[in-house]
Amino acid sequence: MLDDECVQFLQWSLPQLHMQWQGFRKVRAQVCKRIARRMKQLGLAGITDYRRYLDEYADEWHVLDSLCQVTISRFYRDKLMFIFLAQEVLPALAQQALEQERDYLKVWSAGCGSGEEPYSIALLWQLQLQARFPGLHLRIVATDTNPDLLQRVSKACYPYASIKNLPVVWRDAIFSEQADQYCLKPDYRANLRIIRQDVRATMPTETFDLILCRNLVFTYYDDDLQCAVLQRLQGVLRSGGALVIGIHEHLPTGVSGLMEWAAKMRIYRKVIPAVG
Repeated sequence: MLDDECVQFLQWSLPQLHMQWQGFRKVRAQVCKRIARRMKQLGLAGITDYRRYLDEYADEWHVLDSLCQVTISRFYRDKLMFIFLAQEVLPALAQQALEQERDYLKVWSAGCGSGEEPYSIALLWQLQLQARFPGLHLRIVATDTNPDLLQRVSKACYPYASIKNLPVVWRDAIFSEQADQYCLKPDYRANLRIIRQDVRATMPTETFDLILCRNLVFTYYDDDLQCAVLQRLQGVLRSGGALVIGIHEHLPTGVSGLMEWAAKMRIYRKVIPAVG
């Protein structure tokens, strides 16, 4: 399948999935390869035949949707953002939790992929902040739609390319090397709960101090879906809690109830209602 053919197909099909073409420009090769494999599996000669197939078999749209789920992940992706979380955001959220007489912080990694993001938070807390806040425990929920990715989260074994951004002393202390894979030691995986969910349709019902929703909703979904998901995200974010999106993403215009915490890093804080 030629690139031009795939681009035209994506520009036609993505809006019907409530996705936007702009988010797929740089990653289209990955998606196009998946679609080409699917066409071969179905015995279809070209993209025109696949369009006809979609018209004839409505369930194929669900397959196409899964082919368009893009995952690019590694530990400490956007390193400066994680540094800011460690230095500013998590200590502030921890202090708020203590003032509310809680003994826990809750974190949600939405669209967690293979688990590098939620495990990065777990490492950051245990290695840098736990001793400072000994009375607090971190509880992390990791959600994704892809069962294969969630199996990788559970296994917690990664190639070197996924862990290379971590401090060297961390890599040596927290991973065991097994057949060219670096496997996270059990102590650093204990507080992670894995759930298969699609953020477009459902999300955890509990309330979170920190939500990471990066490089997903505000990159690939259309404006209406972005607004709908954001409203639900705010609904499960604690007052004073933090929402983190991708550093190249932008919230929909006209958003209320959130204030910038670190604009360049796309970290926002939920406004605490005035008392009285």
